[in-house]
Amino acid sequence: MHPSLKGKKALIVGVANERSLAWAIAQQLHQGGAELAFTYQGETLERRVRPLAESVKSTFVEPMNVQDDSNMDSVMSKFRDRFGTMDILVHAVAFANREDLDGRFVDTSRAGFLLSMDISAYSLVALAKRAEPLMEAGGSILTLSYYGAHKVMPNYNVMGVSKAALEATVRYLANDLGPKKIRVNAVSAGPIKTLAAAGIRNFRDILAKSEERTPMKENIDQDDVGALGAFLCSPLSKHITGSTMYVDSGAHIMA
Repeated sequence: MHPSLKGKKALIVGVANERSLAWAIAQQLHQGGAELAFTYQGETLERRVRPLAESVKSTFVEPMNVQDDSNMDSVMSKFRDRFGTMDILVHAVAFANREDLDGRFVDTSRAGFLLSMDISAYSLVALAKRAEPLMEAGGSILTLSYYGAHKVMPNYNVMGVSKAALEATVRYLANDLGPKKIRVNAVSAGPIKTLAAAGIRNFRDILAKSEERTPMKENIDQDDVGALGAFLCSPLSKHITGSTMYVDSGAHIMA
């Protein structure tokens, strides 16, 4: 049973393909009755995202570069013109240079560090600021994190630091936006085969070790993330904000 999201309007930022966690959340929102809008980064991703959007009856598919303020302003203006208001914002954007994920964290370049922080953490601030005036009756902002924000994970390096900043950003945004009944939360998912995960060296080994050490002795899948995401975007979680919620078969409780 899906939480009722009938009449809700959602902007999904960060779908890359059918295996994306953002897409899993989008599907659950659609099944709950929400009306969806999508953004994409570059022509290659447009060819993947547009058919997915069409499959959930979405006709709003716009290019967005989260490092371009004028581009974000334009997309939000188009969203307002089309939908009037916004109820849900899903932020699923993260990036680090491949060379900054290998080797030692101490060797991260200044440019690589700033790039990862800008795209992976500050973009949530930038999007929340633009979503705030559209969420006239309150709303839900959701982002995606990972346990590497709290513990050192092999080959995660600068992305782990960026995710730690992202989770702190969630808390500060929740405080700022709470008086307007806008909630801000993060989902911290266990390892899943996605396009983003493909950039992490030895990811297959991480999957195998994760399954072995979880209390439930199994990894999660995209549907698990989609279900939790839909819950956090729905009225069922109306008093949950500033939180990072885990869906990882209990991996985060283990020493």
